[in-house]
Amino acid sequence: MSPCQFNGDNENQNENNEQNENNNEIDNEDNEHSAINGTEGDWEVETVAENLQIPWDINHHHDTFYITEREGYIVEIALENNDPERIQVETSDPIMHVDEGGLLGMALAPNFEDSGEVFLYYTYLESEETWNKVVKAVKEDSTWVETQVLLDNIPGERIHNGGRMAIGPDNHLYITTGDANQPHLSQENEDLAGNILRMTLEGAVPEDNPFEDSYVYSYGHRNPQGIAWNDEGQLYSSEHGPAAHDEINIIEAGKNYGWPHFIGDDKGENIEEPLLHSADDTWAPSGITFWNGNLLAVGLRGESLYKLNEEETTLETVFTGAGRIRDVLAVDDNIYIITNNTDGRGDPRPNDDRLLRLTPAKGHRDRDLVPLVYICLHKLFLMVTLSYRSVIYRTDKDKKI
Repeated sequence: MSPCQFNGDNENQNENNEQNENNNEIDNEDNEHSAINGTEGDWEVETVAENLQIPWDINHHHDTFYITEREGYIVEIALENNDPERIQVETSDPIMHVDEGGLLGMALAPNFEDSGEVFLYYTYLESEETWNKVVKAVKEDSTWVETQVLLDNIPGERIHNGGRMAIGPDNHLYITTGDANQPHLSQENEDLAGNILRMTLEGAVPEDNPFEDSYVYSYGHRNPQGIAWNDEGQLYSSEHGPAAHDEINIIEAGKNYGWPHFIGDDKGENIEEPLLHSADDTWAPSGITFWNGNLLAVGLRGESLYKLNEEETTLETVFTGAGRIRDVLAVDDNIYIITNNTDGRGDPRPNDDRLLRLTPAKGHRDRDLVPLVYICLHKLFLMVTLSYRSVIYRTDKDKKI
């Protein structure tokens, strides 16, 4: 299968940013283009689409992928014909693409097949102040058009805008917001910055939200950029820390996650500690998803795909070599990731950015089956043994009678 490409639209977006996702300078002058490598078993790696321009969010419906680009486009990639299409988004306020701001999160409505409706999160400028908003949009002819503003005036900045959205098991929309480079806002739970928000699909405050008449579901966050639920309906989030101390959190309604007063292993009254954090290392985690029961997270500064080891409560690197990775999506047995090397902080290589499909190599899949086969055979052995013992017991009992 040949990769999808855009013709004549491969200009790298090399901005001269002063800050990276973790407020650290990044020096890429000595970096070499590394080969794409798999760790913890090999991967079959396939380029599905290339020449994407600062992609941010992956969505999937049937055989079509929908990817937001920060400059204000949605790229549609139909696998059946390898014909990607970059489509502009018309909004009530112009999308402001500067540093980390722009067109960010996207979620398809549950009835997307019939309604064609999506939820979008984008940055805009009003009265010379930067904000973010959540809107609905539909595709009309060759343009995506905003149809309804669900929530606006979410504090924004050139950094720390959050922006990930997902529809939860409860059929409500969840939105991550950053602290807008004003850390104190994260502790003001009446403010919309530094939170995970929760709303109905029509934009109302759910009656069972933890704070009355408030969209705030949890607070004390710095710059969360990933949310996902496991099979039991437990919400997880990834979050950028200050100069390391990145976090994976288990999110509970109404809880305070500490920023800016508590990081890492700091403890405080009524403060939720992270499930794990990166200590002095830096992942700059962005999108997360669950795949075969495992939490996967991608790293920008870490330039890796990670898997949560629940027994040791650590993140293990399972794939490297593609550069910065912004989002991850699991579809059946495949894992899809988007690189983010054209965002001005990476080291772009030819045809970046790309949508990649990762599939466990055959040998790795076969090794995964060994424990399952053993368990099935063991259960079968126990069933046969118990049945045999039951027959012997009944026979002996009949003899005694």
